[in-house]
Amino acid sequence: MAKGNKFTGGGVNQNRNAMMQRVQKMQEDMERMQNEINEQTVEGTAGGGAVTVVMKGNRDVVSVSLKPEIVDPDDIEMLEDLIVAAVNEAGSKAGALMEEGMAGITGGLNIPGLF
Repeated sequence: MAKGNKFTGGGVNQNRNAMMQRVQKMQEDMERMQNEINEQTVEGTAGGGAVTVVMKGNRDVVSVSLKPEIVDPDDIEMLEDLIVAAVNEAGSKAGALMEEGMAGITGGLNIPGLF
């Protein structure tokens, strides 16, 4: 009797092993890429550059800069809104950075929960 058949033969195990190696390499590539992106910075601005937020790729805020003329003690709400807008813009850019990096590794395949 021949060893293995088309369902349990060595070919299936070889394919499974090859697939596991590809998955492991993809995981390693994703981790490396994520570490690189986490160190990159993006910038969000609001109010024509009056408020600038610098954020890392992992969405940690590095700095917030305000032009002195934007600080009006009688209109704190406007300043708060500008800061929120700048943070949101920087966050969107950080998210896009991560999506671009992941797409390069996954070949554009959308894997739920990945990012």
